[in-house]
Amino acid sequence: MISTDTTIRPILDKALAGERLTLGDGLALLQSHDLAAIGSAADQISRRMHPEPYRTYNVDRNINYTNVCSAVCHFCAFYRGPKSDEGYVLSREEVLSKVEETVALGGNQILMQGGLHPKFKLDWYEELLRDIKSSFPEVNIHGFSPPEFHHFTKVNKLSIEEVLTRLKAAGLGSIPGGGAEILVDRVRNVLTRGKVMSDDWLGVMRAWHKLGGISTATMMFGHVETLAERVEHLQRVRDLQDETNGFTAFICWTFQPDNTDLSHIPPVGSFEYLKTLAVSRLYLDNVPSIQSSWVTQGLKIGQLAMLFGANDMGSLMIEENVVAEAGTVHYLSLDQIRAAIEELGFEARQRDVFYKLVSPDLERKAIEAAHNPPKELVQLSV
Repeated sequence: MISTDTTIRPILDKALAGERLTLGDGLALLQSHDLAAIGSAADQISRRMHPEPYRTYNVDRNINYTNVCSAVCHFCAFYRGPKSDEGYVLSREEVLSKVEETVALGGNQILMQGGLHPKFKLDWYEELLRDIKSSFPEVNIHGFSPPEFHHFTKVNKLSIEEVLTRLKAAGLGSIPGGGAEILVDRVRNVLTRGKVMSDDWLGVMRAWHKLGGISTATMMFGHVETLAERVEHLQRVRDLQDETNGFTAFICWTFQPDNTDLSHIPPVGSFEYLKTLAVSRLYLDNVPSIQSSWVTQGLKIGQLAMLFGANDMGSLMIEENVVAEAGTVHYLSLDQIRAAIEELGFEARQRDVFYKLVSPDLERKAIEAAHNPPKELVQLSV
């Protein structure tokens, strides 16, 4: 391997030989400025893990059922306190209408998350899941997040195992990795008040995996964490994956500072994003897939990520609210996502949350809906 930074060449050779990287290795890579060499190694690993001729994407919708939240997160522009006049809770009719629109556009999943509402009991969430599944049994509910589940245990005075068991029985299909930020308590204490800490975030995922469930893992970086803490986050994800093998994918994205209490922090650029993405691919040798974050990076860097370790373009994301509240608004059409993949020499294929290819009929439906959306859904075909 050609590398202008000779200090990292042995680390990259080690990763390419199939040896596991250490905390020190990960830190050295993040400290290096040799993006080309790190990205090349990550791309080689990605192609080795995914020799298939295609790269994937998903069609889903982010339904934020409420923005009312009892936690205070200094990095979040979306939440509103329980007494705020700007707080909302979607009606059941609104939620079901959003799911119906998603299905009409060829979606097979909803990503459903909200704030930590202080008043709702567990039966409210069970009824929500049952209503969705009874109307749309084919739709996977990729729902809530470890902070929400941990909050449910406090409000209902129940164990995490009972909370997850009941919600799974009501229709919960998989868990997104939201709320991870950086899995180091020093960082979490600076960023937030009243929100789940590192061990409990991991504990939620461990309990879900032991129930046979799958989830994704995430990392939001570029705020108050050190590079060493960024690697520690990766280590904790890798350790839990060794234990449970329940993570299907890892998604990292850069902190979006606008309209937050941390707006004074300069935004992280594309160079740092691509480097961290590539290091994630090299470090997380047991996590099958790495997603590109075009939602925060835009089309071209999102596409370039597919040559820096990512094997999935993420979701069409018919609706997105949280990142948009922080002032970052990137919209891609289905044609743009597919073209971005095909320009790199791969076939573009739609997948489900389990990273299995959807049926040709569903994929064709999504493509046709993108070209000829129902009249009432034209505003969603972005």
